[in-house]
Amino acid sequence: MKPGLFAIAVAMGACLAVSCVAAPLDAYGRLPAIEAPALSPDGASLALIVTNGEQRKVAIRDLASGVTSVLDSSGVKVRDLQWAGPGHLLIVTSLTGGANNLSIQRGEYGRVYDYDLAQRKMRPLLSDVHLVVNAVFDPPMPRQVEGRPVVYLTGLVEEAEKVHMALLRVGLDQGHTRWEHEGFPDTRDWLVGVDGQPLAMTDFSPVSRRWALKVMRRGAFVTVREEVDPADMPVVVGLGRDGRSVLVRTLEDGAWAYREISSDAPAWGEPLAWGLGAEPILEPGSRRLIGVSSLENGVRRAHLEAAQDQAIWNAVAAAYPGDRVKVISWSDDHRKLVAWVDSPTTGPAYALVDLASKRSSWIGDAYPELKAADLSPVRPFRATARDGLALDGDLTVPAGRAEKDLKLVVLVHPGPARHDEAGFDWWVQGLASRGYAVLRLNYRGSEGLGAPLRRAGDGQWGRSMQTDLSDAVGELANQGVVDPQGVCIMGEDYGGYAALAGVTLQQGVYRCAVAVGGISDPGRFLAWSRTSGFNGALRRWSTYLAATDPDAASLKAISPLAQAAKASAPILLVHGTDDVVSPPAQSASMAQALQADGKPVEVVTLPGEDHWLTNGATRKQALSAVAAFLERNNPPR
Repeated sequence: MKPGLFAIAVAMGACLAVSCVAAPLDAYGRLPAIEAPALSPDGASLALIVTNGEQRKVAIRDLASGVTSVLDSSGVKVRDLQWAGPGHLLIVTSLTGGANNLSIQRGEYGRVYDYDLAQRKMRPLLSDVHLVVNAVFDPPMPRQVEGRPVVYLTGLVEEAEKVHMALLRVGLDQGHTRWEHEGFPDTRDWLVGVDGQPLAMTDFSPVSRRWALKVMRRGAFVTVREEVDPADMPVVVGLGRDGRSVLVRTLEDGAWAYREISSDAPAWGEPLAWGLGAEPILEPGSRRLIGVSSLENGVRRAHLEAAQDQAIWNAVAAAYPGDRVKVISWSDDHRKLVAWVDSPTTGPAYALVDLASKRSSWIGDAYPELKAADLSPVRPFRATARDGLALDGDLTVPAGRAEKDLKLVVLVHPGPARHDEAGFDWWVQGLASRGYAVLRLNYRGSEGLGAPLRRAGDGQWGRSMQTDLSDAVGELANQGVVDPQGVCIMGEDYGGYAALAGVTLQQGVYRCAVAVGGISDPGRFLAWSRTSGFNGALRRWSTYLAATDPDAASLKAISPLAQAAKASAPILLVHGTDDVVSPPAQSASMAQALQADGKPVEVVTLPGEDHWLTNGATRKQALSAVAAFLERNNPPR
């Protein structure tokens, strides 16, 4: 454990294992002790979310005096922190809800609070205006306008029985809200320039399915690009490098592409020439593009626009050799920064770097209960699918164990349009601490690792995306690393689907399956998504499924629910009651079908829990239930 600026009190549990080689399971399942550290623009204050493992609170530390203020945020889910000038901290929260009087679906809705440091007062923003639902739908956009701190937010308004997104401006010193722009009938997203003026918006019509990007030029919005039924909804990410252009992300040829659209001469143009797995690096607050990170030989590197910033990042990365390093927050002059340091031997932690004094100090560990001996080593893994496609991922081997005849858990990433990267994962380390090897594979269809891998997943949901996983298991078994009779499969979201498919569509590969917030029936999920505000992802899912009709026979053929009678191994279903991404009915229907067919199934319902296992108590409950289920059905050696 590294000494930190913030003393987080944690209860150290007794070691339950006979040999006492690992921390208690709860130590892995607890919420991170530190989240979302944010430096104030003047570098004088540091804010972050702190927890005791279950409850989140917001802490603000005056770096000169060392005085820390703790704000009580119990009862709300704190998601992020942003500064709006040195005197105002924006606290972004969310809650699960909806508006029954209109067609506003049940979802996870955001709220923003302003904490005034001088007055030591907190107030909810947008409480003085009438909205369809009291929520914000985009990250806050803090700006300094005429020397005063303001924040721009988006909210749903109703006009002529149509609901659309308006842009609102909140003066933080004055404490009032005004309408900046009421938008158009199909407006969905907004972007504000560094000067506080509306810069761009996107429209999307659910009827015509026409998407459009509009950029402000000479006082009027000009349409730069229109698409009908785009394969994946383009996204306005933030500002371009000059602070006046618009950074847009689109899905093209199976990979993400980024463009800077100038407001002076708006044109679509060619995408930026970025490398594999590229992700933009945005300046805190303004969301201006200041660099890009890309994967280089499995290691993520930052390439920053300003030579001084690049030199700073290089120096910070060099100070922690062998660790994964990311700059989380900067002061405006970039003389102070917060770095996230993920060590393969000691786990993730945060450091405060002061370039003026040439000093670095630990803010604290994300998991302070875990010591080096509690973490298992992770190594790269490569496999070849039956059709010759090259696949990669990582394998975690229980600490102190040789790579021979191990019991294995295949942990399938969600999405499916995502990918796994090496680094600390609480599920992985928690299961490895109980004696399991854990495989994470970037199967075909995984995103961010190149167009060929992503495109190879088209039409392969439940097909080659599934056999990629079992092919990788076969390679590990042939190498003698794992016991082929001791393999279980587990995942969240789409990973939950893959787990269920692994013991229904496939037989004889897995000894048990765990689905956390999983999808049991793609057809029902597709039908539900059409009415639940997931329009932007529908085409992507349809591409993976090779179907748009929820009742298509091809979807029945890859439905674990429809194939429940073929289940060849015990199944554990874990689902939160407040999951608005994968409906709880997906697990409930699967449980009923399995029980009707006399198949072994266990169900764990997490009251009040969302799709992301946000709550500390239920997160620990989920990990404990999974570990116990695995031990009953695939006991480790």
